[in-house]
Amino acid sequence: MTDKLEELFRLQRILNDYVFKKKDIRSVNGTPLTMNLLMEQGKAESLKGPNTDTNHWLSNYLKALNDESRELGEELLWKWWSKDNLDMQNIRVEIVDQLHFWISLALSAGMDANNVFDIYLQKNKLNLERQDKDYSKATKDPDDNKGIHSRV
Repeated sequence: MTDKLEELFRLQRILNDYVFKKKDIRSVNGTPLTMNLLMEQGKAESLKGPNTDTNHWLSNYLKALNDESRELGEELLWKWWSKDNLDMQNIRVEIVDQLHFWISLALSAGMDANNVFDIYLQKNKLNLERQDKDYSKATKDPDDNKGIHSRV
């Protein structure tokens, strides 16, 4: 059986490549844009300046993710006196829409399902350690995240 997270990443790559090709979207150097190109660029430790495909597409996907978050927020009921009902079916779809763009962000940063899983494990461990130390602004160490290493 295929790993479900790996399958989601595979399907998102196919979808993104389909959109790039259908819309004739090109990289900054004029060649057809592909997820392979974005992933390779995203594996760099650092990229110079804002005029890179990676920066452009990370920004695009973040804007799309933020918009999907806004759409999810519009589905939620905040008026405690309201007699309305939650549309859970649409809420679930909006969450999956967010996942599409979240995976696209990860891919654009040069990450695959294994990288995400590995970094998640490291960050989860750090978050648990922070909770054990009564994490707060006063105890926050900005260098904590620097101890998390991506095996991209």
